[in-house]
Amino acid sequence: MNTKRWIASAIATVIVIIAIPIQIVTAVLTAEGSEWLSFDQMYNKEVMKNGSNGEIVVLELDGVIEDTGSNNGFFSVGYHHRQFLEMLEDAMEDPLVDGIVITVNTPGGSVVASNAIYEQVVRSKEEFDTPVYVSMGEMAASGGYYIAAGADYIMAHPATLTGSIGTVMSAGLNFADLAEEWGISETSVSSGEYKQMGSPFQTLSEEEEVLLQEISDDMYEDFTAVVAEGRGFSDEEIDTLAQGQLFTGNQALENGLVDELGDLRDAVSHMELMLDLDATVTHYTSGSTVGSMWNVVAPMASKDPVSTILDESRATRMLYLHQ
Repeated sequence: MNTKRWIASAIATVIVIIAIPIQIVTAVLTAEGSEWLSFDQMYNKEVMKNGSNGEIVVLELDGVIEDTGSNNGFFSVGYHHRQFLEMLEDAMEDPLVDGIVITVNTPGGSVVASNAIYEQVVRSKEEFDTPVYVSMGEMAASGGYYIAAGADYIMAHPATLTGSIGTVMSAGLNFADLAEEWGISETSVSSGEYKQMGSPFQTLSEEEEVLLQEISDDMYEDFTAVVAEGRGFSDEEIDTLAQGQLFTGNQALENGLVDELGDLRDAVSHMELMLDLDATVTHYTSGSTVGSMWNVVAPMASKDPVSTILDESRATRMLYLHQ
């Protein structure tokens, strides 16, 4: 056995040694810990300003837009998709809430997750007659702008980076050359010519690249249609603005991508003016409980490192994300 094979065998042995205790922890936690770690994660309501009439809710969208399947919790920070949708839905369905302001600070993320928020923004306006404003932070790009395009009013800081209208197809990692060099191969049987497209052990063919490009183009057309409808752009205007480029807040205002320059306070004041309110402003924020620990520990312990790496390498995803 040559040196490279000895090294590969040693690495595999180390990974197995690490994986065994993780699997044991998983079994223990699953069998004995699920009962006492079963609390639901809640969110908090904090009053930012007391008013004499009406209420405006402020929601915070901060981080990459992804649905990770749970409200990742006790030790995590950032964006929690399902909880954000829950807070948005609660706010729009509350008859005492007159308007919603979403602060957006994100480079974008998943196409599906971005669309889910966009649909709720539109639903808030059309079904509940509750206006939605977007106040942009440091970045509101790609999926962040997709969501903003559905709002009644968009306010950005002069230095905000926004735009990046377009799609990215992530076809996963590719180990084909490395695997060949180290004598590593995958044994599998598939039912169709393109069933293993995106395998980390195979280089994409020209035909596969064409298929993926067609998928990307389809999602791109959806993105541009949403922006054109939300901002009133012509086909020519959207073609010029939707080349994946970033804009500062100043540039976005000049190009009609946002309505005004300002911060969250300005966005709230504008909404109060439009609704003729002196509103109480309530901030819905993520909360955490002891039960949130289970949302962190269980996913980490449920897979061995090899499976995790392979899963990530095989992930073909469509993204509204500025990279």
